[in-house]
Amino acid sequence: MKKGIALVSVLAMSLTLAACGGTNNEGTNNTGTNAGTTNEGTNAGGTNNAGGETAAELVPEEGASLLVWEAKEERPFVEQMAKEFKEKYNVDVRIEEVGAGDQVTKLTTDGPAGIGADVVLFPHDNLGRAVSAGLVLPNDTYAEQAKAENAENAVSAVTYDGVLYGYPRSVETYAMFYNKDLIATPPTTFDEVKAFAKTFNDPKANKYAFMWDIGNFYFSYPFLATTGGYVFGGGGQDKADIGLNNAGAVEGATYFKTLKDEVLPLKSGDVNYDIKKGLFTGGTLAMNIDGPWAIGDLKKSGINFGAAPIPSINGKQSVSFSGVKAWYVNTFTKYPNAAKLFARYASTKEAQLADFKLTGAIPANNEASSDPAVSGDELIKAFVEQFKNSQPMPSIPEMGNVWTPIGAALSDIWNEGKDPKTSLDNAVKQIQDANAAQGS
Repeated sequence: MKKGIALVSVLAMSLTLAACGGTNNEGTNNTGTNAGTTNEGTNAGGTNNAGGETAAELVPEEGASLLVWEAKEERPFVEQMAKEFKEKYNVDVRIEEVGAGDQVTKLTTDGPAGIGADVVLFPHDNLGRAVSAGLVLPNDTYAEQAKAENAENAVSAVTYDGVLYGYPRSVETYAMFYNKDLIATPPTTFDEVKAFAKTFNDPKANKYAFMWDIGNFYFSYPFLATTGGYVFGGGGQDKADIGLNNAGAVEGATYFKTLKDEVLPLKSGDVNYDIKKGLFTGGTLAMNIDGPWAIGDLKKSGINFGAAPIPSINGKQSVSFSGVKAWYVNTFTKYPNAAKLFARYASTKEAQLADFKLTGAIPANNEASSDPAVSGDELIKAFVEQFKNSQPMPSIPEMGNVWTPIGAALSDIWNEGKDPKTSLDNAVKQIQDANAAQGS
């Protein structure tokens, strides 16, 4: 994951509420089948039981048709939403395959040219770039529903400069996979990891207790954030407030430094994503930090594995980076009402459960993530629990100035044994200089 607003007048039509299905029974325990059908209560804009508010239903523009961008892997879900949306609103929805990480770049040119998708989907760390370029409309009509129904950190992630833009759809973070044949009960603290490593590690046989992508700040963030460090203050949007060298970050980096000798006696460059994945599926790595995207390949490997939240550090629950995928409405759409309706329709509890069923995407919706279909899945449950203790990656453009300096600092601490405070101070100075140059 890496990263002008035109307000549209809303046509309220109270009679449509009754015509389109009435009460939204958000409390009903549905598992995602028939997601979004009228009798299931996915009445976009209808009564919102979760928030106690009633929002006026938007009316699609006459002759409206929509183009939606979506990645190939998640097309089955969007096809289902498109079919149901057509049945309910008589609005055609076409799908064009564009990867989530590429959509803001493509919208930068296609949006103003009038050929961009009406509804787009991208990870939240691209939001700052999209808003700065005036590419997406605020989520105004359905803001209260989105805030009431979805996890607070998911809503925060799709909010920029105090304005909600996204319609949260799914979340992701990383957690700890463990080989049940090598360690039956997953450790809950890193001190327990250290103790296990003493009895298990055998570098000559490529046997290691625990691995993660050390040189990738995305995966090493818990070692700074758990003890009180952070990237940017103000919910990740204050570029002047950098917390990567505060007392908490230094405490965490000092603990991080001890893991080289006590848990993983390798250079950071020798522990890349493919190497650790190969050791884990090969049965010589007991525990591995990775994301939900790895589940499919791990199942294919045939190993007996489970998942659990990341072990605590110095008595504190580990804090990971998280990402949120959400729908957004193109500022330049000819059909803003229809586009907002679709974004709402395809992001309700029932829609998110359907997405989970069809693609494995973890719901942002609180009730959906508590549904037995999700909470009853041992693997997914670990990621849901870890997400509760995660921080959305900052979405401001200055985040791009963070990766290289902080990655170099962590490498110096790990590989060269350099002083954590000095290394982090140097990294923050580089980030500040880059931010200043970017703003000039």
